[in-house]
Amino acid sequence: MSGPGGDAAEVDARGLRCPAPVLRAAAAARTLPAGALLRVTATDPAAAVDLPAWARMRGHELVTCEGTGDLVVVTVRLTG
Repeated sequence: MSGPGGDAAEVDARGLRCPAPVLRAAAAARTLPAGALLRVTATDPAAAVDLPAWARMRGHELVTCEGTGDLVVVTVRLTG
């Protein structure tokens, strides 16, 4: 759950391949309230496309999608 100051809940999907990062994000999202931030860190390059698409399909707000070397970090604000 988001902590004080809007800290994001974290999903570590490093080392997992499609569709596991999206499945992990979806499972975490079900446990969080609307307005919470969810940050997913993945090493699968497809996550840079798959996670924003999942967020869009679910009506969540894509906050950031960044690639840093071998990592993809996606932050989403969940909707109700």
